This record gives sequence, C-alpha cells and structure tokens, in this order.
Amino acid sequence: MERAVYKPLAMSRMREGVKCLPSGYWYSTRLRADSPAIDAMTDLRKVMPATITADASLTLANQTMIARSVRLLLVVNDKHEIVGLITARDTMGEKPVKTLRERGGTHGELKVADLMVPRNAIDVIDISTVERAEVGHVVATLKELGRQHALVVEKDALSGEEVLRGIFSATQISRLVSMTIHTFEIAHTFAQIESELAK
Repeated sequence: MERAVYKPLAMSRMREGVKCLPSGYWYSTRLRADSPAIDAMTDLRKVMPATITADASLTLANQTMIARSVRLLLVVNDKHEIVGLITARDTMGEKPVKTLRERGGTHGELKVADLMVPRNAIDVIDISTVERAEVGHVVATLKELGRQHALVVEKDALSGEEVLRGIFSATQISRLVSMTIHTFEIAHTFAQIESELAK
C-alpha cells in the first residue's frame, strides 16, 4: 500500500574491506540438486544480457564474450528482437572450419550470422515451469538437449509480448552445486549422423 509520507532509510559509513563480487557469488550456501531451479538462473531483470548483431565479426563476438565473461551472446536486431544466439563453441569449435570448407573465404570474413543458431531453432523454457522445478530438472534438461545453455521466457504483464527472462548455464550450475555437468552437442537426426560419418 502506498504511503503518504516515507521516512529516509537508516544509513552507516562503509566499513573497510567491503568487497564487490560478481553476481555468481551471491549465495551463502551451495545449491543442491533439490534447490529451486530459479536460484541457479541468471535473472535478466537483474543482469544485463550480453548481445551482439548478426553482421558483427567473429573476432568481435569472441572479444565481447571475453569482456563480459560469458560463453553465449544473444544476437539481436535494431528492435532488440532476438534473431539467434552464438556460443563460444560456435566461434571456436569446428563450425567455422566446416563453414569455410563449404563456402571458401577466410576466418576474418566470417560474421555472427554465418555461425549463429537461428531463433526458430532455439528451445526455451517458460518461467512458470522454472518456478516449479528444481536444479536437478535443469541439469537433466541440459543433458537431454546436449547443450550448455537453456533460455527462459516470460510473458510481459503490460505488453503481453514474450520476453527473455533468464539463462541457465551448465558452467554456472556446476560452480554453484560443486559438481561437473557433462553436456555435449549431439546429432539429432540420421542425416546429421551420416553427414558427420562421411567426413
């Protein structure tokens, strides 16, 4: 309920030795598999997402990931709509080599658009599902998908539009629960498997 008069908050002088820690350190206890899943999610209402445009170079994508200490960039257009995503595995793995082998050219000519996962191939989890889940469910999902990340969406209460609410990262969850989570990109169709075997 809104008050007519608000009193100022009590304040004190900052003590010596106060630390400024990154967001992942704000847990007084380690998470467990049965901890609420939302506790392991990077909440994009509190943390600015790392973004890049589709026409940016791979060099800029790598530099942005290093500067932001992330392994995933959201690819956005000028309306802030997500058109894809790109990960460190996309920029540093076999994908650039395979693309250059098929198309020709040099590594310096590759753009984010050449290697990103397009929007229509991105799986998302609704925030209402996350709110009922535990960390173990998220780990099982990442393993099932063979991915390092999972995106969480929410319907905006004012506009009714779907917005990106959070990101789960296997690396971050591993750190928070003190366990190694092995996920890997896997071929999901016989055509992909045959293509890999033909190399």
